[in-house]
Amino acid sequence: MQHRDAADVAQQHHSAMGTSLWARLGLPFLEALYRALADSPHFLAFVYEDEHGLGGFIAGSTDTPRMFRETLRAHYPAITVATARGVTRHPGVAIQLLRTGAYFDASGDEIPGESLFCSFQERLRGTRVSGHINKVFFDELCARGHQRVKITTEADNLGANRQLRSWGFASDLAFDFYGKAMVRYVLDLEASPRVEPTSRHPAV
Repeated sequence: MQHRDAADVAQQHHSAMGTSLWARLGLPFLEALYRALADSPHFLAFVYEDEHGLGGFIAGSTDTPRMFRETLRAHYPAITVATARGVTRHPGVAIQLLRTGAYFDASGDEIPGESLFCSFQERLRGTRVSGHINKVFFDELCARGHQRVKITTEADNLGANRQLRSWGFASDLAFDFYGKAMVRYVLDLEASPRVEPTSRHPAV
């Protein structure tokens, strides 16, 4: 994922996750955030494109707490302005924003590699593109020396929970965040028969 992808990724994120905190802050916030994240050496993200344009993306990190901390510091003015505009439109998100930092303690920060968002357009359902791009992401983390990767999801998201288990993820932690019951899943990258230590990222 590069700067040029930020607008399309923001649109996909907003369309697919419109009720989530970041999406409720609006497209300008999402675009500003993804442009800023693209500058971070800890940001790990891939996009899928075909003849119709952006089909989907996966975004995560090699060190999520450090990535956000350094990104906010480096891009404070732009992100602050975009956040303020989003809060003005949806004042109810302000309280949730104040609690965002608690995510790292709640979900555990002993596993730095994390997949944060993965979303694809409806037209790609059944094409196995999602599974392939997840493999690309996991392969990259493994190639960079990460032994494990974590993903958190809502406890009642049956589809996501089923998909993660099919990949070999094991749930090892239940926690509450934003008033929702959450589950942390962890995959042993070195033990997974589907993961190879192969880099396809231009930064490596």
